[in-house]
Amino acid sequence: MPVRILLVDDEPNVLSALRRQLRDLYEIEVETDPTMALLNINKKKPFAAVVSDFRMPKMNGIEFLNEFKKESPDTTRLMLTGYADLENAIRAVNDGNVFRFLTKPCDNDTFVNNVKDAVKQYELVTAKKVLLERTLKGSVELLSEITALVNPEAGERINRVRRYVRYLTKQKGVKDNWRYDIATMLSQLGTLILPPGTIEALCEGKELSPEQVQLFEMHPVIAQNLITKLPRLKSIGDMIAYQLKGFDGSGTPRDPVKGEDIPLGGRILRLSLDYDLALQSAENSQKAFLQLEKNVDVYDPELLYYLESMLGVEARYEIQTVPFNELRPGMILHEDIISTQGAMLLRKSLELDKGKIDRIHMFAKEVGINTTITVLVPELGA
Repeated sequence: MPVRILLVDDEPNVLSALRRQLRDLYEIEVETDPTMALLNINKKKPFAAVVSDFRMPKMNGIEFLNEFKKESPDTTRLMLTGYADLENAIRAVNDGNVFRFLTKPCDNDTFVNNVKDAVKQYELVTAKKVLLERTLKGSVELLSEITALVNPEAGERINRVRRYVRYLTKQKGVKDNWRYDIATMLSQLGTLILPPGTIEALCEGKELSPEQVQLFEMHPVIAQNLITKLPRLKSIGDMIAYQLKGFDGSGTPRDPVKGEDIPLGGRILRLSLDYDLALQSAENSQKAFLQLEKNVDVYDPELLYYLESMLGVEARYEIQTVPFNELRPGMILHEDIISTQGAMLLRKSLELDKGKIDRIHMFAKEVGINTTITVLVPELGA
């Protein structure tokens, strides 16, 4: 992708001169109206640098660069003005987070070299951001896969619960829903300390031993301690730590935190995980929801309302029995997938994607499964 530079100045002659200096080096766009420049920001084709005049109609350069930063925070910002007093310079740097402050007239070499420096700064910031995102993504996926390998039941539970968490975060209007998705993926990491069969027994509604109960109550904090060692994951660790906390203050951790003081992610995980647990033993989603209502005080009432509305959405699914080779992403398992030897392979309520469908094909080939599978299929227009 070519490096793009935006030049903003209310004097067309100045823009033409600046453009000539840079046109052989970069892809240049110009705008005389700062408000139009803001409206035309394309996040899919970001600018590496923006150069703005100070004195312009409608808004000055500092106001413009402040607004520009909100829409494109990684773009390097430069100020070019003929009104070079100390007060404006200080305001430009402090308020507009300006990378360089240049004065008119600015000779060709100085201007070009400063723009080159601005582009290098942009490349440095974005490269670091991509590295961090890839490292974070890889670390999360690795930990999630380890959890699923060591404790398959926990891995399946994560895959089911992610759908509920995505729905609830959407209803709450959260903007950083990636954090909640990561919290879900890592929420069962601490279950690796549990004795074998604990999660399976939990899903089957069996009573846990006192030792199992004690270890189960510890698993969120153990996961939190591991996760906070990774960069940028402290708030996600806090969500995970409170996944067993009731809205009324019951549950763990045993502290005075309750109600809306509990991290939203913790409240969402508590409801989503409990609903999934109820669904494993209930005949349908409505009966699972009724089980939750027996302990209504432990759930965020607004989230409970949204969950109930989700059941209406899921009611618009059609039950179909299809050959396993006709499974498609977006379908939801309506029954457990059991091997011909009676082993549990995948639990009901799991939303299928390409990876899970490939696993089903592998199961069919290696261990044998029923040739037809009952699934929920979204009705057309739903």
